[in-house]
Amino acid sequence: MSPLELRAGASLAGIFGLRMLGLFLILPVFAVHAPNYAGGDNLTLVGIALGAYGLAQAMLQIPFGMASDRWGRKPLITVGLVLFAAGSFVAAAASDIWTVIAGRVLQGAGAISSVVVAFAADLTSEGHRTKVMAMIGATIGFTFALSLIAAPALYRLIGMRGLFVLTGALALAAIWVVAAVVPGAPPRVHAAPGEGGLAGAFAPELLRLNFGIFVLHMVQMAMFVVVPPLLVAAGLALADHWMLYLPVVLVSFAFMLPPILYADRRNRPKPVMIGAIALLAGVLALFGALPPSIAGVAALMLAFFVAFNILEALLPSLVSRIAPAHARGAAIGAYNTTQTLGLFFGGLAGGWLAKHFGNGLLFACCAVLTVAWLAIAAGMRNPARAGAVNPAAGFALGGKQRI
Repeated sequence: MSPLELRAGASLAGIFGLRMLGLFLILPVFAVHAPNYAGGDNLTLVGIALGAYGLAQAMLQIPFGMASDRWGRKPLITVGLVLFAAGSFVAAAASDIWTVIAGRVLQGAGAISSVVVAFAADLTSEGHRTKVMAMIGATIGFTFALSLIAAPALYRLIGMRGLFVLTGALALAAIWVVAAVVPGAPPRVHAAPGEGGLAGAFAPELLRLNFGIFVLHMVQMAMFVVVPPLLVAAGLALADHWMLYLPVVLVSFAFMLPPILYADRRNRPKPVMIGAIALLAGVLALFGALPPSIAGVAALMLAFFVAFNILEALLPSLVSRIAPAHARGAAIGAYNTTQTLGLFFGGLAGGWLAKHFGNGLLFACCAVLTVAWLAIAAGMRNPARAGAVNPAAGFALGGKQRI
């Protein structure tokens, strides 16, 4: 990758990491602290407080993406980070659960995921775009693993109010990264007459990818409804689960790199994607068939995260390549909306299936859904590589213009 692409990838991954660390730090400890709020003993309201962020994200990803297509990526990222910081400070000042919910909604209103991914696509050539998406995905995975370790210690040190203040401070730090470190945007590609708005953002090939990210995150959330209890039943105390998750996540990054590099260098994203989906389906089938053991769950979780990380890197890269340049933000907004909805429905369906039919049927349903995704993905065309030139006229990546 050129120095500009490395700088773009590292800085945008850093923005994602700062923002997601602020979000993830809350998750391991909030349910424990919630009874300290007025109304916090109502588990339904606690669940709403946790889920309000995702609902706001789902509603605003497409508007943020469309706005960034029109007014530019950096201004919209800055607005989103300001909203996230404001929501963090509202939650920090809360004494009742309803104020926390309001703060979480305001946090979620800063729906910049689609804008950051679109910006990463703007600043990188197609030949290196999957690697940049992998950098962003790896940063998210690392911050999640870090939060599992850091959140309990920070909670003991600074409390829930301090954690919310820290999330706001991290968002403000990300604003500085946007202003001082992220490269300037290339000239925007304007739509032809009649092609503005959502035109081109819902092409059939994009719908295949949107269905895929919906399934991937639905399966992920459904799994995590039952995997922690499986580990407890196998003899691993809840407080020690990070000792399994952290090495599994970190080792999975090493295993994901060769397929990602192969997909980029040979322009073979489709076979790599098909292989990762097939691996995911096999993991889910084995989860439902094997008796729980710590070693067995660890091995399956490693395979799951290898497939998950490959797909998390490939899918947004493919969206950015297939979507027309003038509607890239809107297309990635639609993609991120289906991703968020997958999280919501995965938790809902996973809890319902596990409660009424048991873990075996839950994993079986997830495996069948993944096989359906495999069948749909099999019909996708391997996208042609447009070359190393950014589609914005006159903008040459890495300082070298190619005609």
